[in-house]
Amino acid sequence: MQQPFFDGALFFAWLRTVWDWLSSDVFTPTHIVYSAMQMPALVASGFTAWWIHDFVYPWLIRCIQSHIAGEYSRPVLLTLASLVFPLLWIAGLVIAGSVAVRFGWPNHWIWIGIDLLAAWIAIRLFSMLVREPVWARALVIAAYSIAVLAIFDLLAPTFALLDRLALHLGPTRLSLLTVLKSMFYFGVMLWVAVLVSRALERRLLHLPNLTPSVQVLFGKLLKGGLIIMAVLVALASSGVDFTALAVFGGALGVGLGFGLQTIISNLISGIMLLMDKSIKPGDVIQIGETYGWVASLGARYVSVETRDGTEYLIPNEEIITHQVINWSHRNDLARLKVQVRIAYETDVRKALDLMVQGARQPARVLADPAPRALLLEFGESFMLLEVRFWIRDVQNGIRNISSDVRLEIWDLFREHGVTIPMPQHGIHINHLPPLTVHLGGSQPAD
Repeated sequence: MQQPFFDGALFFAWLRTVWDWLSSDVFTPTHIVYSAMQMPALVASGFTAWWIHDFVYPWLIRCIQSHIAGEYSRPVLLTLASLVFPLLWIAGLVIAGSVAVRFGWPNHWIWIGIDLLAAWIAIRLFSMLVREPVWARALVIAAYSIAVLAIFDLLAPTFALLDRLALHLGPTRLSLLTVLKSMFYFGVMLWVAVLVSRALERRLLHLPNLTPSVQVLFGKLLKGGLIIMAVLVALASSGVDFTALAVFGGALGVGLGFGLQTIISNLISGIMLLMDKSIKPGDVIQIGETYGWVASLGARYVSVETRDGTEYLIPNEEIITHQVINWSHRNDLARLKVQVRIAYETDVRKALDLMVQGARQPARVLADPAPRALLLEFGESFMLLEVRFWIRDVQNGIRNISSDVRLEIWDLFREHGVTIPMPQHGIHINHLPPLTVHLGGSQPAD
C-alpha cells in the first residue's frame, strides 16, 4: 500500500519535539528567570556594538575606497567591513559571558547568541568565494538555516520529518529530504565544476601549442563535462533509477530534437567552427556588410565587434552556411584594390605611375610587396584602371586606407592634369531629305 505524502502523525511528533524543547529549555520558571537575567546583557552588548559600529564602519569604508584600488580586493574588503557589527557584538557577549561565569550567573543564552553570530560570520565569509550573487544568497540562507537548527538541537527531528514526506514512484522513493539534499549536492558540485573549469581554461590559455579555437573548444568541453558530472552526482544522491532516467532522457531528446532544432544546429555549428579552425578569437572577418574582429566564440553565437563599438551576435549556423571573408585566416596580410576611370585622351602610362605613387603615400601601405597598377578595361567613354596594394593591419579598417589612397591619387591627378571622365549622353539626328508640301486641290502629275 502506497504511503501518503503528508504523514500527520510524524508532523505532530515533530511539533511535540519542538514543544518539549521549548517547555524544557525555554518556558520553565527557572529558564524564564535566567533568560530575563541574560536579556540585559544581550541587548546592552548589541546596542554598544551598534554604537561603536557607527563610528568605525564609515571610517573603514573611507579608508578602503581611498587607498584600495584593486578590482577584486576592494569588494572583499568592503564585505569584511560589513562584518564589524557582528564581530563587536561577539566581543561584547564574550565579555558578558566571562563575567557571568566569574560570578556564577546563568549564561546559556549568551553562548547561544555567540554561536549564532559566529555561524553567521563563518557562512558570510565562505559565501565570498561564490561570485554569483544569487548563488551566494542561496548558500547563506541554506547554511544558516541548518546552523540555527543544529544550535537549537532541532536538526535531527527536522531531517526525520523531511524524510517521511515522500512520494513512491514505482520502486523509487522520493522524499523531501532527498530532494533538498540533491539540490544542495547539485549546487555544490556545480560551483566546484565552474571553479575547476575556469582554472582549466586559464591553464589552457598559457599552452603555446594550442590555437585559440582549440583552447576555446577544450574549455567548453571541459565545462560541459563537469556540469554533466555534477548533474549525475546530484541524481545519484537522490536515488533516481538511471534505467528510468535513460528512457526519459530518450523521450526528452526526441522532443528537443524537434522543438529545438535551431539551438541544436547552432550548438553543432559552434563545435564545427572550433574544430576546423576556420575562425578564431581575434580574426578580422566580414559577413555581408558586417566587418569586425571576433571577440569570442560561444556555444550559440559568434561575437563580432566592429570599429564603431557595436557588437554583433551572429548565430553559428549563419557562419557555417554563408560566405565569410576572413581577412586574417592564415596571416595578417591583405591586398586591397582601388579602381579609377580616366578619359581616352589621357596618357595611360603616366596615370598608372601616378596611381602607384599615390598608393605608396599612406604609412599603412606596405613597400614590399610593392603597389601595382593595371589597365583593366576599355569602356565606352573611359579606361578603367586599378591599383593593388598590401596592408598588414586589417583590424584597423580597410575602407579608411582605401579612402586615403583615393585622396592621394586624386591630388596627383589634379596636379598633373589627368582628367576623370564624366558620364556623357548625346542625341544624334541624321540628315533627312527636304519635305515638300503641296497647297491647293491640284494633284501632282504622275
